[in-house]
Amino acid sequence: MLRTLSIRDFVIVDAIELDLAGGFTVFTGETGAGKSILIDALALALGGRGDASVVREGAARADITAEFAANAEAAAWLAENEFTGDDGAVLLRRVIDNAGRSKAYINGIAATATQLRDIGELLVDIHGQHAHQSLLKADAQRQLLDNQAGLQDEVKAVNAAWKAWRALARQREEIENNARSVLLEKERLEWQVGELEKLAPRPGEWDEVNHEYSRLSHAATLIDGAQEALNVISEAEDDPILARLTSLTQKLSKLADIDEALKPVLEVLEPARIQLQEGVYALNDYLGRLELDPQRLQEVEARMGELHVASRKFHVEPDALPGELETLSAQLRQLADASDLEALKAQEEKLKSAYMGAAQKLSKARTKAAKALSEAVTAAMQELSMAGGRFEVALNPGEPAAYGLEQVEFLVAGHTGTQPRSLAKVASGGELARISLAISVITSSATATPTLIFDEVDSGIGGGVAEVVGRLLRRLGQDRQVLCVTHLPQVASQANQHFQVSKRNVGGKTVSSIEPLGATARVEEIARMLGGLEITATTRKHARELLAL
Repeated sequence: MLRTLSIRDFVIVDAIELDLAGGFTVFTGETGAGKSILIDALALALGGRGDASVVREGAARADITAEFAANAEAAAWLAENEFTGDDGAVLLRRVIDNAGRSKAYINGIAATATQLRDIGELLVDIHGQHAHQSLLKADAQRQLLDNQAGLQDEVKAVNAAWKAWRALARQREEIENNARSVLLEKERLEWQVGELEKLAPRPGEWDEVNHEYSRLSHAATLIDGAQEALNVISEAEDDPILARLTSLTQKLSKLADIDEALKPVLEVLEPARIQLQEGVYALNDYLGRLELDPQRLQEVEARMGELHVASRKFHVEPDALPGELETLSAQLRQLADASDLEALKAQEEKLKSAYMGAAQKLSKARTKAAKALSEAVTAAMQELSMAGGRFEVALNPGEPAAYGLEQVEFLVAGHTGTQPRSLAKVASGGELARISLAISVITSSATATPTLIFDEVDSGIGGGVAEVVGRLLRRLGQDRQVLCVTHLPQVASQANQHFQVSKRNVGGKTVSSIEPLGATARVEEIARMLGGLEITATTRKHARELLAL
């Protein structure tokens, strides 16, 4: 449940700190005092959209923090996403500056707005004041039924099966409609692959032939240079370097026997002599392998020419030809597979069968859920001064679609003896508000969400019905935390905790504030709601009677 809510510089709120309890809590106040701003602020902390317009005029940033007691689902989510806090608490914070930049935190750790929404869905369920308007839309009716029955996984499975089936169907249709172009494309790819397979370029071959060409074309220069180096080091008639160094080290070796101070010099020169000798061996080996080969040079030049011609033809670099052959071969295989209409049709039929299986399973579950929801809402309508009224969830067969095989339609009969008709056509504003509230209460009872928020969902009703609504919300608050923004005294009087929202002028600016009401102040607020600006002894008496109930 929601333990505390802290709001700083949000719209017309400068600073508010709320400590909340379980049960049924109401927020009341005059129109425009900022009752719904509290819900908007909480929605922002739960990952809702926000921009610079939510920052109080003259402030640098809006800052909203909400602390919840974690339920089992939220605790598991926190552990999985490494946001675990202390004492089983969930601390959600959202900061938006006056440039529209947003920051989000979960238990003090930076998070994304999406992560706030994910954890928020496990903690809070908000029913907005315009919820009844969405009931007139077919998509909203279907989603409400599916959510009430916990069919989210089945709906996702149907949607995935639909997408797979329709994607393959579109592919098959394209091939059928473009058979000529597909054939031409296949012929083009076959010719290109054939050309490259005949050339048979190997990975790294371009670098190899370039290196070999450079070596063969400069063979004479390489032989002359290597022979000259060999002569200078060891084969020259006039005192070669190796012979002179060998003689020198022999003399120093004898002198070192006389004076050991020369040994370090000898230790430096001896490795140089050995390295020169190794160089002689290497040069002799190189000259033994290197020879003039005009025929091989001609072959290498021809291969380089072939690779050059192919690279221009296929508009790639010569070293990219092996990759181009692999890419074109893959495209040809894919086109050959895709152009096999019979195989495509068989696969399409298989995917269609999978979709129908998933959709029929969903239909069966919806049928059961529709019956249960119809009975529950019908029963609630009797309490809400719609005696004899009946609510039905109709499942009308339709064409296969991403959401299944049927259209969901809410039907209502306002009185005994009338046939249920579409909700959008027969329900008056008051009836629609009552039905919406009944559905909200019933669907909320079926979820494990610990905190439920009703933002003026009781608009459009009054009198005895309002008293029933208050009792329904109080009853709902016995199992979880219920927060309600209301303008009805009959509803407010049923609350376990009552906050009054008011606004005042501070320095020429309107500021909203909130305070918990004790017994005396609560009588005054209920009396104000009953009688308007002028509170009389009669309205106070009526207020005390409502609270006594």
